[in-house]
Amino acid sequence: MASFFPASLENLIDGFASLPGIGRKSAQRLAFHILSQPGGEAERFAKAVLEARDKVHSCPVCQNLTEDGLCAVCASENRDRTTVCVVSEPRDVLSIERSREYKGLYHVLHGSLSPMNRIGPDDLRIRELLERVAEGGIQEVIMATNPDTEGDATAMYISRLLRPFDIRVTRLGFGVPVGSNLEYADDATLLRALEGRREM
Repeated sequence: MASFFPASLENLIDGFASLPGIGRKSAQRLAFHILSQPGGEAERFAKAVLEARDKVHSCPVCQNLTEDGLCAVCASENRDRTTVCVVSEPRDVLSIERSREYKGLYHVLHGSLSPMNRIGPDDLRIRELLERVAEGGIQEVIMATNPDTEGDATAMYISRLLRPFDIRVTRLGFGVPVGSNLEYADDATLLRALEGRREM
């Protein structure tokens, strides 16, 4: 079917449509919005995308996103270095930080185990976590993956790998509803979940 739009506009729509959670109509709205922006605004947007892509990388310690050598949490001298909170995605760090109660470090897996999506242990940053624990000094690992099937499977898998180490492995308490995402949990719910964590 022939397109009603110029090829460059179609390419822009296709680019937005390739983003997660963006359907074809939303992609069209975003593309038309970009076209309606003054030239400087569109250039700033394009530059921000390229700059983030070029400068942002994984922290060599916790695998969170950073522009510097270490992320802000790992670089801070005020964090409890005996506790590591394991999360699926970088955005989950922000969710837990909003509670302002957790003072330890993080480890970001960059996904969850999902056989249906062909995501196995080697696709996640599990090896890096085991290396951190093996170095010593960590007393507790809090499994804060999402309370859904994939998050639970990931937490159970990692907790089994951590058994040989002499550390406490806990799971967030279920103030966070089963099947939901940490990203959408409010501060009070996350606080209850952190306080109600249990041994695995």
